[in-house]
Amino acid sequence: MACVGVFVAYLPVTTVSVSLPIIQRSLDASTADLSWVTDAFVLPMAALILTAGVVGDVYGRRKVLQAGLAFCAIGAAIALSANSVEVLWFGQAFTGVGAAALLPATLGLISHAVPDPRERVKYVSMWTASLVGALAVGPVIAGVILENASWRWIFVTPIPASLLAMAAAARYVADSRAPGIRRLDWSGQITAAVVITSLVYAVIEGGSGSFGDTHVIAALALSAAALLAFVVTEMRSSSPMLDLKLFRSAAFSATALVALISFLGLIGFIFVLSLYLGQVQQLGTLDAGYRMLMFTLTTMLAGPVFGRIMHRVSARVLITVGLLLATGSLLSLTSIDAETSFGALAWRLIVLGVGFGAVFAPMTATAINSVPHHLAGMAAAGSNAFRQVGAALGPALMGALLTTKVGNVLPDRLSDAQLGPAAQHQVTDAVESAGFGAVHAIDLGADTPTMLHAFSRAFLDGIHLCFTIAAAIMLLAAVTSAVLLRRPRSGTSVPVTAPRHAAGPALTR
Repeated sequence: MACVGVFVAYLPVTTVSVSLPIIQRSLDASTADLSWVTDAFVLPMAALILTAGVVGDVYGRRKVLQAGLAFCAIGAAIALSANSVEVLWFGQAFTGVGAAALLPATLGLISHAVPDPRERVKYVSMWTASLVGALAVGPVIAGVILENASWRWIFVTPIPASLLAMAAAARYVADSRAPGIRRLDWSGQITAAVVITSLVYAVIEGGSGSFGDTHVIAALALSAAALLAFVVTEMRSSSPMLDLKLFRSAAFSATALVALISFLGLIGFIFVLSLYLGQVQQLGTLDAGYRMLMFTLTTMLAGPVFGRIMHRVSARVLITVGLLLATGSLLSLTSIDAETSFGALAWRLIVLGVGFGAVFAPMTATAINSVPHHLAGMAAAGSNAFRQVGAALGPALMGALLTTKVGNVLPDRLSDAQLGPAAQHQVTDAVESAGFGAVHAIDLGADTPTMLHAFSRAFLDGIHLCFTIAAAIMLLAAVTSAVLLRRPRSGTSVPVTAPRHAAGPALTR
């Protein structure tokens, strides 16, 4: 059931990603609006994961699992009825709340059911395979639906899946709670939410406008102040949402940082790749889904293989080598153009999939195995929170880079194509006011194909920049893993105070 829960949580990620070009045209959305379609899902997930972990520890992880599934179903139903980008954001936000509940609850259930760290690795590998499986089938599901119906119907699949999983969990899942006494940390939750939301808002708005704008500077200042308040609050709290002493574990600190950096690059890359397939190659959603499948399916198949060799090869080696493979793959993608064939794109995405197959399971298992058993739920929630902060910043950062780069080079590309000044202004004004999707609605008569080719070249310039930055981010994650992720010495553990009171036995059916 833990695997089903994480599958439902991550299904919207690539299902929505490959549908972004169609959503943009249908709802007249700008690139910043599209960033918020993704971040409306990721932001509440990142902001609420830690709280969801505490709620599960206090009230029972099965209850949180069922609540998360319910939120996913409600969010999908709202998105299904969306007739504006704002309603779509609202539905995505509901789904993000559900995903925030599902991630720590599912890992907490695994940790409770399988206390032995070596045995637990196998089940964590299955958990990560289910996560990647959702990423794998999402594009295909979206493609089949969009070939035959409106884009809104991509949100129908999570509804029955969530409802059936809720019913099954009520019957078959044994409840569990963390030993000891924990309380909800509202001050920590509020400050954490302000940190994440303000930071992502500043990146998106700064990219679509200017980082010198007053409201962007104010958002960055608010994020910094809230971060300081969060640290002070958690250090003083008797029941912190995220015990900062966890970071005395070098393994936990390293995997949390690697998770943040690598997911910033990965989810940002997926966001840009979907725009490349739709805007540059002009592919239908199903064709784009097949190409996405080269990465996600490879990651799903490679993950369990690397999970089985974790006992013989250190997590540090697996994660570092995997991230270096991802770096090489992303660098190779900087040479693609509008005519790049399926095969030429596929091998690059397969290498990327192998790389992340070596990263997912070791990273997750190391985070929860690096702390005492009674803190596994908090460690799982903390690791996932860092991962989702990176995932929230990824589309924001890449969208900002793409918008800025294309806006800077588009006038030159239009001039090189020898379009007249009036036509050039018409195109650049349309992009500035309505986003990249507006270009395809411009009719310049006989000059339309020339204009679209010039725009495609400008868009490719932006794509190449984003892939280069994504590669640099992956390289940074690889260096972080190699330098910081050390195998703990025998007999050492994170020096976090044990619970003050033992709890009763876990609830079972």
